[in-house]
Amino acid sequence: MKLKLAFLATLALAAGAAQAQSAAPGVSKNEIVLGTIQDLSGPLASYGKQIRMGMQMRVDEANEMGGVHGRKIKLLIEDDGYDPKKSVLATQKMVSQEPGIFAMVGHLGTAQNIASMPVQFEKNVINFLPITAAREMYEPVHKLKWANAATYYDQMRIAAPRLVKDRNLSKPCIIYQDDDFGMEVLRGAEAGLKTIGKEMVEKTSYKRGATDFSSQVAKMKAAGCDLVVLGTIIRETVGTMAEAKKTGFNPLFVGSSAVYTDLIPKLGGKLAEGLFATMTSQHPYLDAAEQPIRFWANKYKTRTNEDPTVFSVYGWGAMDAFLKVAFKAGPSLTTDNFVKTMETMTFPRDMFGTAELTFSPTKHLGNQYARLSQIQDGRWKVTSDYVAFAGLKPVQQKDGKWKVESEFFKDH
Repeated sequence: MKLKLAFLATLALAAGAAQAQSAAPGVSKNEIVLGTIQDLSGPLASYGKQIRMGMQMRVDEANEMGGVHGRKIKLLIEDDGYDPKKSVLATQKMVSQEPGIFAMVGHLGTAQNIASMPVQFEKNVINFLPITAAREMYEPVHKLKWANAATYYDQMRIAAPRLVKDRNLSKPCIIYQDDDFGMEVLRGAEAGLKTIGKEMVEKTSYKRGATDFSSQVAKMKAAGCDLVVLGTIIRETVGTMAEAKKTGFNPLFVGSSAVYTDLIPKLGGKLAEGLFATMTSQHPYLDAAEQPIRFWANKYKTRTNEDPTVFSVYGWGAMDAFLKVAFKAGPSLTTDNFVKTMETMTFPRDMFGTAELTFSPTKHLGNQYARLSQIQDGRWKVTSDYVAFAGLKPVQQKDGKWKVESEFFKDH
């Protein structure tokens, strides 16, 4: 009898251990709890709002179809005001309260993600496709770090030398935000210019939240800059270009994907004309020529009563990718099997023109490509196809497969 009880106790302990091993935070029989942290009250509140609405639209679509293997998706949303310290507090709240969150999806901001990830990883919480293009989102390789956007570094490493060569420019300069984001833009542009034997003629920075850029523009004008790389976001981009126009300074401006937003032409008007930006997903205009984009954009407008932006697309796309992986991982969802599934995933080029994403155990950045858009007549117009970080471009063949070719892309 004692032997039988001991045997049953051993079985119970083994079962408990197996259950503990397979358990995942935020996952119950009927629900998968996800978290996202956005700027809903700070300088990027317009981005955060659109990301949140895009994510919620995709969650609602999934739940209307029954969820993922019978589990409904619950999305918890916190506001950090674009402040890394507040982001850490929001992360601690999400991962500590019961039942916790299974993954952080589409978290906005470079410094905010860098500050928050250690808190997540202590609780075995995945950082899934953050809305930032910093290298720290996938380097060093970590089982819980997954990113999808060509880095700011690689975007500018291609864009800066390409524009210098194509436009026969000789005096590149930069104005950048004095933080992790701005430094990535700076380093990428410097690395790219070095490959063609060029250096920055002038470098000037500003503190996050600055509104006066007269001294920075004066420095660039005095240096005779003919290309200004912008390590800026919304207000700083418009402020810099407005100040330049006021002083009769007319260089070519190029920013990272952080300036690829409809707010730039809306706020800047004619001052923003000619601005280049690196980008991936296409802005979803309600009257887009592409029918799938037009259909999606009008559906979004009907649900939210607001026009969609590319940040709506980022939010929707990040959630859509999560759902695809969760479906493929199967009914017994755990962190481990989600990660193993993610290591095999390929996401084809989507209706917004986002580049194909591929992942592996050693490749946690899905996309190394970026392309260029320019503000023309108040709207963003795609002006190039994708270019790999090494200066190559993927070209889709007639059979649907992709082939990488050509040193530099050509404009359409």
